[in-house]
Amino acid sequence: MNRAPKPLPPDPEMPAAPDPTLPPQPMKGRGAISNRPGRYELGERPLEDDGWQGAAAEDEDLPPLRTIVREDTSRTVIARNQSPDVPFDQSINPYRGCEHGCIYCYARPTHAYLGHSPGLDFETRLYAKTDAAALLERELRKRSYKPDVLALGAVTDPYQPIERQRRVTRQVLRVLSDFNHPVGITTKSARVLDDLELLADMAKRRLVMVSMSVTSLDRDLARKLEPRASTPDNRLDAIRQLSQAGVPVAVSVAPIIPALTDHEIEAIIAAAAGAGAQAVNWTVLRLPLEIKDLFAEWLIAHAPGKAKHVFSLVSQCHGGEIYRAEWGTRMKGQGPYAEMIRRRVEAASRKHGLHRRQWNLDTTRFAVPHDPDRQMELFC
Repeated sequence: MNRAPKPLPPDPEMPAAPDPTLPPQPMKGRGAISNRPGRYELGERPLEDDGWQGAAAEDEDLPPLRTIVREDTSRTVIARNQSPDVPFDQSINPYRGCEHGCIYCYARPTHAYLGHSPGLDFETRLYAKTDAAALLERELRKRSYKPDVLALGAVTDPYQPIERQRRVTRQVLRVLSDFNHPVGITTKSARVLDDLELLADMAKRRLVMVSMSVTSLDRDLARKLEPRASTPDNRLDAIRQLSQAGVPVAVSVAPIIPALTDHEIEAIIAAAAGAGAQAVNWTVLRLPLEIKDLFAEWLIAHAPGKAKHVFSLVSQCHGGEIYRAEWGTRMKGQGPYAEMIRRRVEAASRKHGLHRRQWNLDTTRFAVPHDPDRQMELFC
């Protein structure tokens, strides 16, 4: 029977070691090691052997953890924020939860609001906003609506695997195209190419840009960090095809993980530039709320020899703490190590000509299209 990796000794810079009752090893195709309860749940629920399975069953593999998708019943679809360090004021997320399973994902704690675990639940218990396109059209038709660039996928990935069947993102893009509404897309999936024709058409009207996230060029490491996202090579190919079709693309080197992916900064920027990227975005790893424990479990399972070093450098970026939420520093950190990362990103960006934003999306084209249903009301 597979045994759990030996926990690290206590360390003030490391979160608590995993509970011994948690699953003993990573699950194939999943990022989180455990399903730790969210911060609103009442304590841990340890796994216990009740004796019914018998000794023979102990060596059998558990069945795969399947993805369950339910409909989201939200009455509005545009989320708004006033954060000074987020470059957009409004966004749409077609899905809650994300099957990509990125262990570092800052959106994981949002699943606690739904009564789910930010761990395995986040990547297996998903919600599709099937009415997103209709809700969006209703909001865009309001006389009070003022157009501004809308971020698509600011929290969870709009091109995660279930988009292939659900097509919620595609429906949203069609509405935005009909209204000549500008949109910025963030993804780490080559599935964005499914909408290449539509995106290319919108790009001709300066209505769209895509930010492709590339965390690592190491295929094996990427598979462990982001088990159901596209491979690094496929993401670079997506940048190439988008660029060739006239769609402006940025590479998002995010998050930069100290002692794990930081050595790849220059290589990622060079590869993306060679594929046609026009700009660079970046952040340093941040571990708010439940993510710090989930990430500690992941490190102990996949890179136990680097775990203490990673957390030591992370804490150096946040004033000696694992995470601090202050605006202006939470994304990129502060201190000597964070400053070194910033300088490396800026130097590599200048070297490859990606240090200037080369496009501006057009908000002046926005227009409410003719509504045939409303017109028919005149004859009723």
